[in-house]
Amino acid sequence: MSVSQLKTVLITGSTSGIGLAIAKMYAQKGYNIVFNGLEPNGAEIAAEVATAHNIQHLFFPADMSDPAQIKDMAEQSLERFGTVDILVNNAGVQFVAPVEEFPEVKWDAIIDINLNAAFHMTKALWPKMKAQKFGRIINIASAHGLIASPFKSAYVSSKFGIVGFTKTLALEGGEFGITANAVCPGYVFTPIVERQIPDQMKVHNMTREEVIQNVFLKEHAVKEFITVEAIAESVLFLTDSAAASVTTGIALSVDAGWTAH
Repeated sequence: MSVSQLKTVLITGSTSGIGLAIAKMYAQKGYNIVFNGLEPNGAEIAAEVATAHNIQHLFFPADMSDPAQIKDMAEQSLERFGTVDILVNNAGVQFVAPVEEFPEVKWDAIIDINLNAAFHMTKALWPKMKAQKFGRIINIASAHGLIASPFKSAYVSSKFGIVGFTKTLALEGGEFGITANAVCPGYVFTPIVERQIPDQMKVHNMTREEVIQNVFLKEHAVKEFITVEAIAESVLFLTDSAAASVTTGIALSVDAGWTAH
């Protein structure tokens, strides 16, 4: 079977954390994978996954705040594989500060990467999906796409925007076989969260375990971090299950009960 006959998935931010778990899951299924990430060893990470599962792949260290680089990644992916059947908009960044102290440069970066990048990536691949009458778009949002927390004005705004963008895509894509859904995780133990723990320990004068239980997991009904594998399985359900073709426009909470409050 040629690479053009296999399904292809493009995952932004896929050389670490949630994105890497999603990539590994699709690799196990035999998909061609387009990786993206800014890790210095991103190309090696992508190659290791591809080699382990004997799949075809591309890797782009594209800056997701740059529409030109996003468009180039889409064009090269289509040139190589013919189609991108599944798009997972996963790349994201975070910064925490009171609104009056929130740096404008941080606001712009978060909106660019968490929200604008998903628009540019989707727009670049949409015509091909529309022409082939098939597409699956998954936007990794957050529980913060459904509820707010203090000191996260940019992040919450970007994730609420992603959920709204997802619903609009669902309405526009339905007649063309394109579905669009958002996955809204609670706290997932990723490198981003790991880096936040020491800062939270200082701010709250707490031990590591106290920060985990009293800050990160405070609103989780199930007092556990969400695993990256749980998010990957949620994405798979929305793209490859029997329900995938008729499930569109939803914001799937995988948040240990956070948004049940």
